[in-house]
Amino acid sequence: MFRQLRSEAEDALRSALTALDLPTEDLGIEEPPEDVEAVLASSAAFRLAGEVGAPPPKVAADIADAIDAADLEYVSDVTTQGPYVNFLPSDAYFAETLGAATDESYGRLPDRDTSVVVEHTSANPTGPVHVGRARNPIIGDAIARVLDYAGYDVDRHYYVNDAGRQIAVFTWAYETFDESDLPEPERDSPEYEMVRYYRKGNSFLEDGEESEVEAAEQEVQTILQGLEDGDEATYERVAEVVDTVLGGMQDTLARLPAEFDEFVKETRFMRNGDTDALVDRLQELDCAVYDEDAWQLDLPDFEKNLVFLRSDGTSLYTTRDLAHHEWKFDNYDRAVTVLGEDHHLQADQLAAALDLLGNDTDRLQQVFYSWVNLPEGGMSTREGTGIDLDDLLDEAIARAREEVERRLDDRTRGDLDESDIERIAHQVGVGAVRYDIVSKQPTKGITFEWERALDFEAQSAPYVQYVHARCCGITEDAGEIPDDPDFDQLGEPEELDLLRVLARFPAVVEEAADDLQPHTVATYTRTVAETFNAFYRECPVLDADEQTRAARLALVAGTRHTVANALDAIGVDAPTSM
Repeated sequence: MFRQLRSEAEDALRSALTALDLPTEDLGIEEPPEDVEAVLASSAAFRLAGEVGAPPPKVAADIADAIDAADLEYVSDVTTQGPYVNFLPSDAYFAETLGAATDESYGRLPDRDTSVVVEHTSANPTGPVHVGRARNPIIGDAIARVLDYAGYDVDRHYYVNDAGRQIAVFTWAYETFDESDLPEPERDSPEYEMVRYYRKGNSFLEDGEESEVEAAEQEVQTILQGLEDGDEATYERVAEVVDTVLGGMQDTLARLPAEFDEFVKETRFMRNGDTDALVDRLQELDCAVYDEDAWQLDLPDFEKNLVFLRSDGTSLYTTRDLAHHEWKFDNYDRAVTVLGEDHHLQADQLAAALDLLGNDTDRLQQVFYSWVNLPEGGMSTREGTGIDLDDLLDEAIARAREEVERRLDDRTRGDLDESDIERIAHQVGVGAVRYDIVSKQPTKGITFEWERALDFEAQSAPYVQYVHARCCGITEDAGEIPDDPDFDQLGEPEELDLLRVLARFPAVVEEAADDLQPHTVATYTRTVAETFNAFYRECPVLDADEQTRAARLALVAGTRHTVANALDAIGVDAPTSM
């Protein structure tokens, strides 16, 4: 109902300002402080005071007087507080929120008939997923989920770099070295077995005999040229390595979970001729120059040129990515890409080149993220010294299991058996990692800390998950939840505070989708949890009289649905018991 009240308030403000012969471009709509009863406020009087020639409180009073709250459904009164015009909620606002939140799909917005492709992760298939870049699949999947909740038709893509030098080195190393030359794999999983060849190959090229390294480099170059020439046998050689590694990486990513609708290989745009056609178009641009044995774009506003074709006729990653993005524009209304902060220049140049090629780059949005660090130190897959995502998730589950067991010692185990404890440990452990990462603004660096992430009492995933489990316990004990709850039975401050918070959920989803900032949903779940806990302390549910009990049960059910869906929108499980 928050979205409806906001729309109603905006329309009322425009009409009032028009009646007062004042401009309506900036309505100054904002959410007031917590100690103000209003749902929304307008600060337009600040902006208009100079034009009117009157103090802001006087302008605010004139605006409020020009609005008749009797004509509004979700606004009960329009008041002023200093320079602010406040919009207070009506009983209809609360009643309809209570009814809407009891629907299990609460928070999902209507279909927008707009397709969006979200490309994320896209880590080079050279070995296990490591912790430093774990933020990409977590943020990317959360963005895709939030967009889905907001009514978009979403596809999740992983763009596979299967044509670069790293993959050529990997393929050569896999075909050159015997397994007997390699150490034991760290895990019994394809990417851990295969990465040994990659590390061995890089070590050989750095430290091997000069003549042997020269011969190896020729083999690597032959693979790259074979891909460029469309040699089917070369594609098959590379695919064997890439697909094996990707299979293992997918298993790790599925633990987060982060799943994909399609793995789009960059060689696709070499094999179908798109890259060659794109190169021809790039060469025709006014800013195309041949310099330092390469074709480049001398792009305005960039100190560094964009190289798109080497002297030997081979394309570059960015060239193929340009073809990839034009394919996205042909198939989707919008394209979102999640990238590490070290890709800013590349992404900006790509967007500039797409614009020069005649594409509508307003349809492209890029989300940048900073790295995840652990107190233990640095990470590097290439050197084999990294901390893998699998290790982090295993540790999270183990620590969560200890915490769950400890908390069970303080109360009756009830119906929880070992399989229940294991399930909860997975939900809490993985949820703690994911929530802790997604709850931060992407551009801010993170140092992951166990104590904070797994704190059941602080603002963490377990804290929010426990509220959902508590709601499930209450509704399970109560039995049937009323289909048509009577809002008139609710009036305590804690009840109304909780309804105010629940009413905002669809708007939170909308805002997170518009801004591509899923961390706002995580922040919202903490607010729901805090507000529910205050309600739970002050307002008995099962022991209340029959009519109050029914209304409060509906409020608990609404909280359960809101928390479950908000957590689902950022990819965190909502346990039914803890």
